[in-house]
Amino acid sequence: QVQLVESGGGLVQPGGSLMLSCEASESIDNIYLMSWYRQHPGRQRELVASVSSGGTTTYADSVTRRFIIFRDNSNNAMYLHMNRLTPEDTAVYYCKALRMGYSYWGQGTQVTVSS
Repeated sequence: QVQLVESGGGLVQPGGSLMLSCEASESIDNIYLMSWYRQHPGRQRELVASVSSGGTTTYADSVTRRFIIFRDNSNNAMYLHMNRLTPEDTAVYYCKALRMGYSYWGQGTQVTVSS
């Protein structure tokens, strides 16, 4: 079972940047898809961005051209570089790994965008 641990969340002012990290407990070489999701208070969890084992990336419309997702297989980690943050980006951000039909989730990290 893959254990995922997110870090890097916190409080940031509008227009600022944050880098989220997701560290896996084992090699991610055979993890087909790794993703970031977020959940706003009182709303369903939504997909933010994904990166495949081949490096193909997809983004939600709301974060395109602001967020960058990438993975570093040598460090068993995935990252989300978030730029030009707005209060609407305030949420708990979760890391997800999809391997052989099974999904694994991290515990989440809070991102708060406020002045």
